Amino acid sequence: MEGFDEAGIFFSDNLSRDDQSNANGPAENSLAVKLKFKDFLKNFHNGTFNYKYSRMLQDNYNCRKFFIEVEFGDLLRYNEKLAESFSNEPNFHVPLFEEATTELAGEIMQHRAEDAVETDHFQVMFYSGSVPISLRDLKSSMVSRVVKIPGIVVAASGIKSKATSITLQCKSCGSIVPKMDISPGLEGLGLPRRCTSEMNGQTKCPLDPYMIRTDNCRCVDFQVLKLQELPDSVPQGEMPRHVQLYCDRFLCEKVVPGNKVVVVGIYCIKKNKSSKRDSKEKNVGVRNPYIRVLGIKADQWVDEDQLPITNSGEHDPMLFMCERLSKSPNVYETIVKSIAPSIYGFENEKKAIACLLFGGSRKRMPDGLTRRGDINLLLLGDPGTAKSQLLKFVERVSPVGVYTSGKGSSAAGLTASVTRDPHTRNFIMEGGAMVLADGGVVCIDEFDKMREDDRVAIHEAMEQQTISIAKAGITTTLNSRCSVLAAANSVYGRWDDLKGAENIDFMPTILSRFDMIFIIKDEHNRDRDITLAKHIMNVHTKANELNPEKQDGELGLNELKYYINYCRRRCGPRLTEAASEKLKTKYVMMRSGSHKHEMESSKSLSIPITVRQLEAVIRISESLAKMEMKPFATEKHVDESLRLFQVSTMEAALSGTLAGSDEFTSSEDYEMLMRIEKQLKKRFAVGVQVSEKTIVQDFTKQKYPEHSVRRVISIMMSRGELAHRQQRKLLIRLR
Repeated sequence: MEGFDEAGIFFSDNLSRDDQSNANGPAENSLAVKLKFKDFLKNFHNGTFNYKYSRMLQDNYNCRKFFIEVEFGDLLRYNEKLAESFSNEPNFHVPLFEEATTELAGEIMQHRAEDAVETDHFQVMFYSGSVPISLRDLKSSMVSRVVKIPGIVVAASGIKSKATSITLQCKSCGSIVPKMDISPGLEGLGLPRRCTSEMNGQTKCPLDPYMIRTDNCRCVDFQVLKLQELPDSVPQGEMPRHVQLYCDRFLCEKVVPGNKVVVVGIYCIKKNKSSKRDSKEKNVGVRNPYIRVLGIKADQWVDEDQLPITNSGEHDPMLFMCERLSKSPNVYETIVKSIAPSIYGFENEKKAIACLLFGGSRKRMPDGLTRRGDINLLLLGDPGTAKSQLLKFVERVSPVGVYTSGKGSSAAGLTASVTRDPHTRNFIMEGGAMVLADGGVVCIDEFDKMREDDRVAIHEAMEQQTISIAKAGITTTLNSRCSVLAAANSVYGRWDDLKGAENIDFMPTILSRFDMIFIIKDEHNRDRDITLAKHIMNVHTKANELNPEKQDGELGLNELKYYINYCRRRCGPRLTEAASEKLKTKYVMMRSGSHKHEMESSKSLSIPITVRQLEAVIRISESLAKMEMKPFATEKHVDESLRLFQVSTMEAALSGTLAGSDEFTSSEDYEMLMRIEKQLKKRFAVGVQVSEKTIVQDFTKQKYPEHSVRRVISIMMSRGELAHRQQRKLLIRLR
C-alpha cells in the first residue's frame, strides 16, 4: 500500500462529469424548472389577455434583438415559489430561463434551420420594483443571490471578449476535448493538468499538455464598470465605496460614466490576483466581491417619475400636488419661500436660485450646435452671510447635486481624469464632479481659493457644457450639462467699497460665463440685526423639535425636489414675439449704459456686458415660465428676469467703480499717475519679475501716495501690460 508521503504528481481533473453519478434527479429538476419558465413566458398577462412576454419575444426577434426584459414582480405574482427559488439560486436558474426563452422563440417564430445558430441563446434581463439596498449592506450571506443596488457609474472599460465554451487539443498526442463550458463572470477556468488519453492508459503525455483551439471557441462581449455608492449613502467623513460590475452581451454600452443607475445582479466573488512579488499565496480563501449584472437602468434617481399614474388609473398624490401647484397663481412666491426657509432674507438671491434649479430650455441648432439652458450663478461677498448654507441646500434639493470646495478640488477632479487600470494596465477615464452632476447642479464653495489653472479648466464646461480630453492617447468629449453655483469671498476678505472693482479677483473670461453675479454685503443696520437675531434664536430653539411646523404656502424638501424634476422633464418654454422684441430693446439700452459708464470712468467694467448676458436673460425668462408650466415666456417673465439681472450682474458691474473715479478729477492727479507709470516702465523691462511689495515701498519713499501706485499697477494689469505670479507676490512685465 502506498503511503501519503510518497512522492507523486497531483493534478486536477476538470473534464470529469458527474451527471451519471447524480442519477436523473438534477436533470429532471432542470427540465421541470425550464417548463415553468416557459409556461410563465407563454401565459403571463396583465388581466386584459395582453400576453406581455410572448409579444415582446416576437417583436424583439423580428428586430434581431435577441433579449427580453422581465419584471421580477411579474414572476413573483405568477409563481411565488419559483421567484423565491430564483432569487436564492440565480446561477442555477438563469441558464434555464435563457434556454426556455430560446426554445419558446423557436416555437413562436418557427424559424428556419439557418436561423438556429443566430438565436442559439436569448439573453434575459431582469428588473425589479423592490427597494434597493445600499452598497454598504452587501454581506457575505448574500453571495450567489440576487441583489438590487443604486449608484453612480464612475468608470467603464472597453468591450472585451470572454469565451463561453472552448475546445482543447493535446500538443503531444493531438486528442481533442470539444466544447468545455465556462461559467459567466470574471472567474475563468483552470485547464486540466493531465491528458485524457494518458488517463485511459493509451499514451504518455507530459503535464499541462493542452492548448486552446481558438477557431472552435464561442465568445461573448463583456464590459467591466466601476460603481460608486450614492453621496446620500456615504456617512459623514468616510470615503465612498466602489464595486465592480460585470456586464455581458446586450448589457454592454448601456450606460456611460456619470449615469446614476439601479443595478439588479448576482453578488459574486472572484479570486485575488497574486502579484509577482507575492508569488506565495498568503491569503488563501480570501475573495473579492463583484456583481454580475442581470439588468441595469440609468437615471432612476426619482422612483415616482417612472410611475406617474397607478394601475387603477388614479393620479399619484405627488403628481396631483405638482399639477395643482403649477396651476396656482402664486407658484413663484411659493417656490421662493420654500428655498432655505431657515435662512433669513436673501429674497433676490433665492429667486435666482429658484431659476437655477429649474433652468431654461436647451436648444439644438440645425447646424448641430447647442445653446445651453442651464443657469450659472455666483455669490460674491462677505464671510458669515450664509453663502455655504445656500449651496448645501441646493445640493440637497436638486435631483442631481454635487458639492465640492474650491481649495480641495483640482482640474482633474472637477472635469475628468485618466488613470491606469491596475489589472489590464490600460488607460481608463473617470469622470469628475461636473460629469457626475450631468443633468443637475454642481456647487463649488470657496471659488476664489481655487488655483487659476484649475479655474480655467471649467471654462469649456460652463459655456459649451462639454469636457474635451486629450491625454494618454485618449481623445474624447464628455457631457457636463449642469448648472454651476459658486460662492466666493472678495480679495480683501470683506467687501471694501473704497477699493471698487479691485474687490473682484476674477478674470472677465470666467465672470462672463456666470448668468447672475450677486454682491452680498454684511451691512450694519440696527433694525435688520434685531430681526436677524430673533430669527436665528427661533431656528436654534426649534431645532430639537421632532416635527417643526412648515409655514403657510411652504413646500417640503421632497415635494420641492419632485416638482423641480417634474417641470424639468415636461416643459421647455420659448419666448413669444412680443417678449423677444422687448428684450432686444432692453439689451441695447444696457449695452449703451455700460459703454457710457466706461467712458465717464475712463476704465472698462470688470464684469463685461456681452451677448452672453443677453442669453442669460433669455434663460432666466424661460425658467420663470417653466416654474408655472407655461409653454411660452411672456413679457411678464421678461420683466422679472430683467429685474433679477439688474439687481445682480448690473449692480455688481457698476458697484464701487465710481469710488475710484475721483482720482481722475484733477489734472495734477492725472500727471502724477502718468509719471508713476513712466517710471514703472523704466524700472524693469519686458519679461522681468519684481516683487509688488518692493515696488510700492520704493515709490512711497519718493513721496508718492500708495493708493496711486496701486491704481497705476491695476490699470496696467487691465491693459495686459502687467500680470501677477506666485500667488500675487510677484509682478511680471508682459509688454
